Amino acid sequence: METFHSMEELQLFMNEDGLRFIYVMHSKCSVCHDLFPQVKEILQLFPDIHVGKIQLDDVPETAGFLSVFTVPVLLLYINGKETIRVARFVHLNELQEKIARVYHRFTNHINETE
Repeated sequence: METFHSMEELQLFMNEDGLRFIYVMHSKCSVCHDLFPQVKEILQLFPDIHVGKIQLDDVPETAGFLSVFTVPVLLLYINGKETIRVARFVHLNELQEKIARVYHRFTNHINETE
């Protein structure tokens, strides 16, 4: 997992090919810190997803760039395009189902083209 300390690092990560998951949090958000280990556990089920996190208080311009109005925000990108966005109230079962659908569609497509 990568931790981003600048907009440049974040932009490079999110624009790479493949599946990219970004966890946006704030250091003073207890929900962000409590939820993060649970989200990490779910993401372990999907080994082809690259994971990164960023704290808004470290890189405040992230909020405007990603249109973040509340935290936590969970984003999944496929080949640089936002595919899933979940903010504030995260239902872990629903999140896992959404990721699974996208993940299996993406990995099946990759396997078919090889």
